[in-house]
Amino acid sequence: MRRGDRLFEIIEILRRAKAPISAQSIGAELGVTKRTVYRDMAALIAQGVPITGEAGVGYILEPGFHMPPLMLTPDEIEAVMLGVMWVQTRGEPELAVAAEKLITKLETVAPAKYRTSFLEPVVSVAPVGQPEETLGAASIRRAIRHRKKISLVYTDFTGRHSRRVIWPVLLGYRDTSRIIAAWCELRQGFRYFRTERIVEAEVLDTPIPRRMDLLRTEWRRAADAERKRYEDGIRG
Repeated sequence: MRRGDRLFEIIEILRRAKAPISAQSIGAELGVTKRTVYRDMAALIAQGVPITGEAGVGYILEPGFHMPPLMLTPDEIEAVMLGVMWVQTRGEPELAVAAEKLITKLETVAPAKYRTSFLEPVVSVAPVGQPEETLGAASIRRAIRHRKKISLVYTDFTGRHSRRVIWPVLLGYRDTSRIIAAWCELRQGFRYFRTERIVEAEVLDTPIPRRMDLLRTEWRRAADAERKRYEDGIRG
């Protein structure tokens, strides 16, 4: 790896880190020695990159640092293209348009030698049919974003209908379906709703009476507990 590329990678590592990270950890990720990392850190600091820390303690990048023009590797471009193609074939029209705009922006700022990778990608995703939905995915995403309740009539696998008011937490995308993870007021617990089984739906003006980060934390804990019960049942 060229030194210039390595310096860029060090900045990327520091940007991802949530706490001071040691030279040994950085060196292990880049395949270089701690001594090399120390020299690179000194060079970055001399260039004005706001890195704080010291050898033996760890390094951290101060907030507010703006990266230089975007530099992408071939693998990163292919990862982005694969994700964009998945969204274009599995996501609703609004996300497909957003994915196309993203590619245009990335193509503009990517190094010239890699721009053909956006025009002629080496990866592909098979097309699939879109689910038939009463409430569109874009409306669900907006409800989650703005912390709004959703009123719906839901059909279970037996064909029975029930009216629910839910607090949507997450919209999960599958190859041929979408699933809402939500707190259900009727069941007083977290439940999952397949969007193609929603017969009627309306996004309410009523706000969800919980902070979304706390609600998601509770959902993850409930999901982990359910997964553990399932695994214990299999082992038992």
